Amino acid sequence: ANHGLAGAEFLAGIPGTVGGALAMNAGCHGGETWGIVERVLMLDRNGALRERTAADFEIGYRHVGLRDAADECFAAAWFRLPAGETAASRRRIRDLLEKRIASQPLQWPNAGSVFRNPPDDHAARLIEAAGLKGLQIGGAHVSEKHANFIVNPERRATAADIEALIERVQTRVREAFGIELVREVRIVGDKA
Repeated sequence: ANHGLAGAEFLAGIPGTVGGALAMNAGCHGGETWGIVERVLMLDRNGALRERTAADFEIGYRHVGLRDAADECFAAAWFRLPAGETAASRRRIRDLLEKRIASQPLQWPNAGSVFRNPPDDHAARLIEAAGLKGLQIGGAHVSEKHANFIVNPERRATAADIEALIERVQTRVREAFGIELVREVRIVGDKA
């Protein structure tokens, strides 16, 4: 916005990194990361760099995978952003941040939305309908403000607490509605 460019306002307030946004096609409010990507630079395990475009990936809702199954990670990205009016972009960013603050538990440590929305529904609605708002395991809580967030208000949740709570939510929603919630967050490393 400060440089007279538009089109990436939807990213305002999404937690994480550019690499994470590319890896899971982060987005909200009608925008997705790969909708503005021109090309990316990938790094393989041997240290070799390779430029790729969207055609090299299978891109979907909160999913990005290399078509050739290469073991690479994102090192850089170039974004295609049209010229825009700075004041209008700043207003849109402000409005999106206000909406996010009003609807999400941003005052507590969290990793953003925990589950992908299933087709024609919302993970938060299902979690709330299953009576899981406020459910707690150790220091991890299902947020009272937005049920698709797991928060750490006392700052004492362990990885094991969070993973157990994720599994409990998945089990209860599956039992109540027959719907399998798919994690949007990625768990890195061995199970806690």
